[in-house]
Amino acid sequence: MIVDCHTHIENITGENVANEHLTAVETVDACIVLATSDGPSNEVNKKLSEYVTKYNEKMVGFSVIRPDEDKISTSSLESATLKLGLKGLVLYCSDWGIHPTNSRNMRLYESALELALPVFFHNAGVDIKQNAVLDYAQPYLLDEVAREFPSLKFVIGNMGAPFIEQTLIMVAKHQNVYADLTIKPKNIWQTYNTVIAAYEYNVMDKLLFGSGFPTYNAGQCIETLLGFNMQLADTNLPAVPRVSIKSIIERDTLPILGIKETKSNSPEKDIQKDKQEDTEQKSKKPKKKD
Repeated sequence: MIVDCHTHIENITGENVANEHLTAVETVDACIVLATSDGPSNEVNKKLSEYVTKYNEKMVGFSVIRPDEDKISTSSLESATLKLGLKGLVLYCSDWGIHPTNSRNMRLYESALELALPVFFHNAGVDIKQNAVLDYAQPYLLDEVAREFPSLKFVIGNMGAPFIEQTLIMVAKHQNVYADLTIKPKNIWQTYNTVIAAYEYNVMDKLLFGSGFPTYNAGQCIETLLGFNMQLADTNLPAVPRVSIKSIIERDTLPILGIKETKSNSPEKDIQKDKQEDTEQKSKKPKKKD
């Protein structure tokens, strides 16, 4: 199953933009749509929910929460995600100028863990905004989060660029930390160095395929990765086994992140179903003897 773990749709209500997104994800079996950081979180999340619900057999939405502005509690996070049919959380710490481990962020991670929501840390890569705080984009800052909440599943977006080596160390160190292999097909040398470094670190199994749409689409990225070794044909540079690259593309990201596939068109029904299943499972457990 091919899952694009990194797509955006800037103007969800724009028909042309939506059509471009739908066309771009035809290549994959499913995709994650990350809420943007523009506008009030509740409005952005509501629009995202309406969009992904139309295509819920194909799309999974991740809501956005601003720890410096939005209410932080388990109930408020549930309202911003599960009750809207959204399955994860995306943070733009460097763009917002918010340290990933400040006290409000740490409370947010605690709530995310309680609700079994994966967290996507969005690094802007080489396109980082001028006003962004580059220090807060460093993946090693998430080491404290991973140590404090070892069961919390999270993804370092854009391979943590420009701090790619920090990302590789993080995914090697922590069981539930993954990295989003979003590449720029035209940047041949950058792509080569990223993939070969991941292979040498022996962390290819911790990379998730992403396109970064609308910057590029899944088809372009897949073609570039599958043709990776062909670009090295007339050189003595080390190659990466094709099967290792193919495994990234075909990795079933959703269950890895603990995301259940949604078939119904009603997020509320899905929540009730999950709660009912949990209750049934608990009732089946044998009671402890006094």
